[in-house]
Parts: sequence; structure tokens; C-alpha cells
Amino acid sequence: MIPPVHRTSGGIRDYTEEDCGWVSFVKCMRGAGLEVEALIEYVSLFQQGDATAQARKQILIEQRERLEQRLQEMQETLQRLNFKIQKYEKIVLPAEEKLR
Repeated sequence: MIPPVHRTSGGIRDYTEEDCGWVSFVKCMRGAGLEVEALIEYVSLFQQGDATAQARKQILIEQRERLEQRLQEMQETLQRLNFKIQKYEKIVLPAEEKLR
């Protein structure tokens, strides 16, 4: 998912600042749930140069839209969970008070 990393003569990866930036970028994007395929395509286009800038931007826009949708769904789920928890608190707390 990241561009090839330079290796030493002994075959050990020798990460540059740019390589670390790519690793950080991919970790961030994957942590947010972006698709592996989209990231692979993005990196491939990046390696092809500036002529692919618009295509790369479009990938990022599409992934942002998917992420915004997921955030909305997660927010709705969080609201439902909070509602359910409040209902349980209304039931459990009075029941516990009766036991005291």
C-alpha cells in the first residue's frame, strides 16, 4: 500500500522521512476505514506523477464521502445507545434504591 522502500545492501529496509510519511498516511486512512483498494490505487496514481493529480483528488473525495456517511451512521448508533442506556438507568436505579 505504500511506495517501495529503499533497502540497504544487506536487504534491510531504510525508511526515509517520506517513507514514514506514507506509512503514517496509510495507517491514518486505514484506521478511519478507507478501503485498501482505494489506497493502492491512490499510491499507484501518485507514482505516475502530476498528470494523475485530478484522479487522486477524486479518490480522496469519494473516500471522504464514504467516511462522512459512516460518521453519520455511527452518530445515529451512538444516539440509540445513549437512549437505551438512559432507559436502563431509569429502571435499574429505582430498583437498586428499593433494595437499600
